[in-house]
Amino acid sequence: MIKNYFKTAWRNLWKNKTFSFINISGLAIGMAACLLILQYISFELSYDQFNKNAGDIYRVYNDRYQHGKLIQHGTITYSAIGKAMQDDYPEVVNHTRVEPNGKEIVTYNTKKIGEQNVFAVENSFLTMFSYPLLAGNPATAMREPHTTILSEILAKKIFDVNNNFESLLGKAIIIGDDSVPFKITGICKNVPENSHLQFDFLISYITLYTGAHPWKQADYDFTDSDFWHYIQLKHGTDYKALEAKFAAFSQRHFQGNKVSGSDEKFYLQPLSKAHLYSDFEYEIGKTGSATVVWGLLIIAMLIIIIAWVNYINLATAKSMERAKEVGVRKVSGATRQQLIKQFLSESLIINIIALLVALLIVFLVQTGFNGLIHHQLSLSYLFQKGLNGYSITASLIALIIAGIFVSGFYPSFVLSSFRPILVLKGKYTTSNTGIILRKALVIGQFAVTVALIIGSFVVYKQIQYVNDQNLGFNMSQMLIIKGPQLTSWDSAFIGKQNAFVAEIRQIPKVSGAANSWRLPGDELGRNFDVRRSDAPAETHFTVRNNGVSQDFIDLYKMKLVAGRNFTVTDYNPDWDKLHNIIVNQSVIKLLGFKSANDAVGKQVTTGDRKYDVVGVVADFHQKSLRYPIEPTMFFPGSSTWSPFSVKVDPHDLSSTIASLKKKYDSFFPGNLFDYYFLDEKFNEQYSNDRLFGKVFAIFSGFAIFIACLGLLGLSLFATAQRTKEIGVRKVLGASVTNIVVLLSKDFIRLVIIAFVIASPVAWYVMHNWLRDFAYRINISWWVFLAAGLLAVIIALGTISFQAIRVAIANPVKSLRTE
Repeated sequence: MIKNYFKTAWRNLWKNKTFSFINISGLAIGMAACLLILQYISFELSYDQFNKNAGDIYRVYNDRYQHGKLIQHGTITYSAIGKAMQDDYPEVVNHTRVEPNGKEIVTYNTKKIGEQNVFAVENSFLTMFSYPLLAGNPATAMREPHTTILSEILAKKIFDVNNNFESLLGKAIIIGDDSVPFKITGICKNVPENSHLQFDFLISYITLYTGAHPWKQADYDFTDSDFWHYIQLKHGTDYKALEAKFAAFSQRHFQGNKVSGSDEKFYLQPLSKAHLYSDFEYEIGKTGSATVVWGLLIIAMLIIIIAWVNYINLATAKSMERAKEVGVRKVSGATRQQLIKQFLSESLIINIIALLVALLIVFLVQTGFNGLIHHQLSLSYLFQKGLNGYSITASLIALIIAGIFVSGFYPSFVLSSFRPILVLKGKYTTSNTGIILRKALVIGQFAVTVALIIGSFVVYKQIQYVNDQNLGFNMSQMLIIKGPQLTSWDSAFIGKQNAFVAEIRQIPKVSGAANSWRLPGDELGRNFDVRRSDAPAETHFTVRNNGVSQDFIDLYKMKLVAGRNFTVTDYNPDWDKLHNIIVNQSVIKLLGFKSANDAVGKQVTTGDRKYDVVGVVADFHQKSLRYPIEPTMFFPGSSTWSPFSVKVDPHDLSSTIASLKKKYDSFFPGNLFDYYFLDEKFNEQYSNDRLFGKVFAIFSGFAIFIACLGLLGLSLFATAQRTKEIGVRKVLGASVTNIVVLLSKDFIRLVIIAFVIASPVAWYVMHNWLRDFAYRINISWWVFLAAGLLAVIIALGTISFQAIRVAIANPVKSLRTE
C-alpha cells in the first residue's frame, strides 16, 4: 500500500513538471540557505562549550562610576578581586587570573618567531579550563616563576618536532627582551577555534610579581586595574543571587571611592556568553555579535517558512484541477485517511527531493560561504553543542519534520474534504476561505520580503556612513611598523627613535613618520584622577591617555585648534621630568575651561603630578562609531613597544617596504620587522557589521527569489483558470495592456498591503539595531518608498512574464480550451 502511495505520488509530480519544479526549487533554495546560516549560528553558539566546567565558570566584569557617570565598563579589574571573592563567598570554589602580555617574540638559539600571543596565568587556569597538556603536569606546570607552556603549533615551529613533546620539557626559551630564560614545563593542544581565549603560549603568573623587576600590584592589590578574573561557582549556584551580594563586597574592600577614586560595581558573566555578549572595554577575548547571530537565525527561519508557504499556496491553488481525481477515488472506495496519506506522500517526496538538492547546493557553495564568513565550516557544525546543549540541532530536525507535516497536511486536508457528488457534477468551486488564506499567505511572504529589503538598505547605508565619516584624522596609506621590542630602554633610545624616523623620511616614497604608545583603533589607557590644578583635591575626572612623538599630530592631520604642537624639548627619557601635555576639546568641556585658548597655559593635575596644557586638538574618533568620543590627553612619551606610523606612496610599495626594512634592521638589530596597514586594522572593528550586511543582503535575495517563485506559480495557475475569460475579452477588443493589468492588479494590491504591514515592523527592528552605534544615520522616508517600489517592480516583473505571454496568445486557441 505504501509503495503504491509513493508510486502514485511520483506519477503526479512528473505529470505537473512546472509546478513540481517551482515547489522543489523554492524548498531546496530555502533549505540550503537555512542550512548554511545554521552552520554559522551553531559555530558561534558553540564557543567555550568544550570546557568541562563551562556551566560553572564566570568572568568578572567591573563598572566604574565617577560623579554618578559610568566611566568604564570592562572585564579589566584589580589583581585581588578573584581571591577576595573566593575568600568572602563559599559559592566560589576556584578562581584564576589572566594577564595578557600582548604579542611577544620567542627566541630559541638563533631562531626568532614573532607575533605570538601570550597570557600570564595561574596554575588554577589549567584546572578550571579544558586546555589539555600533551606533555607536562597540569598540577604543577605554572607554579614556578619563569616557566612556560607552549601550544602544539608553536612547539613545532620552534623545535621542528613531530609529536615527541616530552623531549621538550626542561628546555629554555627567551621571551621578548627578558634576560631570564623561561623553562618549558608543558605542551598543550592547540587552542580550539571556538575558544574566546586565544593564545600561542602561557607563562606563569607568579613571574609578574617576583624577580628582578617585580610588579608588586600584580600579587594582591585594589588600586592597579590591569587584570582579568574568572571564577568557578559550586554547581547549581544562582550567579544572580551571588551578584546581589557584591554591593557589600565593593563597600568592604573599596569604601565607596576612597581606595580607587571611583565607585566600583562588580558583575558576573557566564563563560558561554563571553564571545557573543561583549560590549566591554579592554576585551581580551575573541568576540562576535549576538545581534548578528540571532538576526541571521530569524532570516533563516523566514526563508524556510516562505518556501513552505509557497508549497501550501500552490498545492491548494491547484485543488480545482485535482477535484475530479479525488471524486473518482472516493466513489471507488477510498477513505479520507487514505487520501490524506496519498497527499502527504507527495509532500514527503517533494521535501525529500528538495532536501537532497539543498545538500548538493550547500556542498557546491560551501567554499564560497566559508570565504564570506572567514571560517572553515561544514554541515558537521550543525551538531556542535551550543548555549543550550544540542538545542539548535534538535530544533532544526523538529522544524523540518513540522514543516513537512504542516505543508503537506493542510493541502491534504483540503483535497480530501471534497464531496464526490458535487465534484463529479462539476458544481465544486474554490471556497472563499481558501482564497482568503492564499491571499494572506502571499501578503505574509511579501511583508517579510519588504522588511528584508528595508533592512538591507538600512544596513548598507549605516556601513556607508561609517566609511564616509570624518574621523578627525587621516589614516590613508598609513603603514605601521611594530616597535623594536627586543631593544632595551635607556637614555639614548629616544634619540635613536628620532634618528630612525629622520632616516626613513629620506626614502623617496615616504612622506612622513611618527611613533606612539597606541594607534587609532586601539583601546587607550585611562587616568582616573584628573582635575584642573585650581579645582578642589576631591575632584576626580577620567581621561584617556596616549604617548606620541612630536610628528604624530601633523602626520595624522589632526587639527590643532589652540596652542602649539610638541617640540623636541618637551621629551625626556626621565618620565618624572615630563610636564607638558596636549588635550582634545572634550577635555576642555570636561574640566570646565571656557575655551580651548583659555586652557592653553593652564595646569592639569593627574594623581600627584601637574602638567601644563600647551595645545588643544579637535575631537577625533579613537575607536569605531559605536563609541562616543572621549576626553583624551597626549603625553610626549615613548617606549620600545611604540609602533611607527609611516605615510607611504602606494606606488612601488614593495621597494618602499624593502627600504624600510633595511633601515629598521640597521637601527634595531635583532628585532623582527613586522608591518601592516592601519586602515585594514582599524576597519576590523566593523567586521561583524560588514559580515551582517553581506549575509543579510545575500540571504534576503534568496528570500525574494523564493517568494517570486511562489508568485510565478500562482500567476501561472491564475492565468490557466481564466483562459476562456481572456479569450472573450480579446475578441471583444481588450488590448494586451488591459489583459496584463487585469491579471496583475490583484497581486499588486496584495504586495502594497504587505508593504504597509512590513514598514513599521522593519523601522522598529532597524531602529533598535542602529542604537548600538553612538553615531548613526536617521532612517529616511525614501528607504521605505524605495523598498516598496522595488517590491512592486519585482512582483510586477514576475507576474508580467506569464501575463504578457497569455495576453498576446491567439484568442481562438483560448476559446477552444473549453
